[in-house]
Amino acid sequence: MPQLENKVAIVTGAARGLGRAYALALAGEGAAVLACDINDCAATVAAITDAGGRAASAVTDIANMDSCTAMAEQAVSTFGRIDVLVNNAALYGGLKGARFEQLEESQWDAVMNVNVKGLWQCCKAAVQPMREAGGGSIINISSLAAVYGLPYGMDYVASKAAVIGMTRAMARELGGDNIRVNAVAPSAVLTEGTEEFFGEKLDKAKRVIASGQLIQRNLETSDLTGTIVYLASDSSGFVTGQTHMVDGGSWFL
Repeated sequence: MPQLENKVAIVTGAARGLGRAYALALAGEGAAVLACDINDCAATVAAITDAGGRAASAVTDIANMDSCTAMAEQAVSTFGRIDVLVNNAALYGGLKGARFEQLEESQWDAVMNVNVKGLWQCCKAAVQPMREAGGGSIINISSLAAVYGLPYGMDYVASKAAVIGMTRAMARELGGDNIRVNAVAPSAVLTEGTEEFFGEKLDKAKRVIASGQLIQRNLETSDLTGTIVYLASDSSGFVTGQTHMVDGGSWFL
């Protein structure tokens, strides 16, 4: 029996990369998926429905509360409930790296508006439908950068460290509602966003990252989907407030 049969999941940032992989993995385990992104998620939905799954899409700007509310309302109107929220959408690939004192203020503000405020707003939109469903699972995507300290990207590092703190705070507030809140913190995964972030330094970055891991290879999207499915499923029903490092053994919490 599929692990997520009869569950409804929202995945943000689902147009490509990790978000698409998460959406496909959840659907593959029986969940109905609302794939959300500021970009078109038609390809993600097609991949799910072509495989026999259930999916719909919503163009969503997580930095806008009204857009987040519409996202949650669409999930309920289309599939009847919300059981899982994967907060994957974030500014990453297009960011311009620099020493912390030289980062552009406009970029700093944009990163905080999407990666921190946007996550908060998605949770605000989804939490009441989760309560009405009798509980649920919120999965926040952080990063190894939050604990390791990625140089020349302090705006991104700070935003992903905030995700861990927010996860812990929400877990304490929502336990009584049977809503679990966990974070997943991967190392750099081989996606379009990672290629954009490192640019011409990608090959060197891949070598350096892999050499610092106990399992010395670069992460693929398939290395993360099992953790996402586990946290979405009832198998993790007594797990909340945790940060799950999926990084090949780079960092121990």
